Amino acid sequence: MTSRPSRIWPLFAVNFFMADMQSGIGPFVGVFLQERGWATGLIGTALTIGNVAGMLVTTPIGGFIDSSRNKRLWVVIPGICVVLASAIILISQNFWAVTVSQIAQSLASAAIVPAVTGITLGIAKQKGFNALNGRNQAFNHAGNMVGAALSGYLGYKFGYVAVFVLAAVFGAIAIACVLMIPAKAIDDRQARGSKEDESKNPPDAMSVLLKHKPLLVLALALALFHLGNAAIVPLYGLAAVAQGQANGPSFVATTVVIAQGVMVVTSLIAMKAASKRNYWPVILVSFMFLPIRGVLAFFVTGWWGVVPMQVLDGIGTGLQTVAVPGMVARSLDGTGRINLGQGAVITVQGVGASLSPALGGWIAQWIGYGPTFLLLGGFGLASTALWLVFGAHVKKY
Repeated sequence: MTSRPSRIWPLFAVNFFMADMQSGIGPFVGVFLQERGWATGLIGTALTIGNVAGMLVTTPIGGFIDSSRNKRLWVVIPGICVVLASAIILISQNFWAVTVSQIAQSLASAAIVPAVTGITLGIAKQKGFNALNGRNQAFNHAGNMVGAALSGYLGYKFGYVAVFVLAAVFGAIAIACVLMIPAKAIDDRQARGSKEDESKNPPDAMSVLLKHKPLLVLALALALFHLGNAAIVPLYGLAAVAQGQANGPSFVATTVVIAQGVMVVTSLIAMKAASKRNYWPVILVSFMFLPIRGVLAFFVTGWWGVVPMQVLDGIGTGLQTVAVPGMVARSLDGTGRINLGQGAVITVQGVGASLSPALGGWIAQWIGYGPTFLLLGGFGLASTALWLVFGAHVKKY
């Protein structure tokens, strides 16, 4: 009989070290390329191509994870992609080489969330998912915080090579940790939210999304939010470095450390709030922090704005990391489509996130950083309005 600690602690370790599968070298790529003469528009374009690739494969990957009887494999694959992404960008800073590295990174990001969601459901079942997912996210944000701190220190001392090597090491450790979870500890039917074995008849992703109004509203609201949110942190770092107010690696690392430290606490608070009520108000509050950050970034750049900017980011994102997978799992319970639905939501959300770097990069190049921050923050108001207008469809979750 497999003991519970032998299942849970490797899962927490996966969440800690998978930080670089989700964000990886992304926060450092912009300033790395800027220091090598790249313009903001070209940087944004390379990042966007990678994001689009990830967006296109996220939903199919969710379906594969639902059907797969080897959930751990879908953590191993992202780990390999992170190692490849780090190696490629170190070998060449050619536009297409950088783009390929971002595609590999995006493939990792696309698979890791539904994979870990499925593993968590398979271990904890629906009843225990909220509590275990909340602790997962706390470990994930702690991993991001530690990884960013190490990246900042190593980048300052040894340059960007050390940053990218560290990302590869984290990916390799995550692979080792997931293989420590006993395969028999993961119930495949529970992992996709089904009492029946539907692995031979995988459902259609778009029909799941279009026929399920709560899921569709969630996906569209997140797409609007991330259209503004995804570009703010990279542009904020570029603005400070361009004005000579900060060292590239240390500045980016500081922004990430502050945000992730706040997310550790916020994810646990979100878990408690959702257990007492539901996920709708948690997501509503998360949307409200983006416009505030846009206004703050307009008025303050450099070190003076880092702490308040990233505290607000940490609160908003920390709430979503718990509430979004929780709402998907709750709303699709019993359908056998939880990971597919998770992938569909991430795909639509990814439309906004993938367009954001190019949108923000080109607008900043045309009209400057300040007005761009205000424009990006405005998308948070749009997502809030959508969430309130269609509240009747999502409030019960």
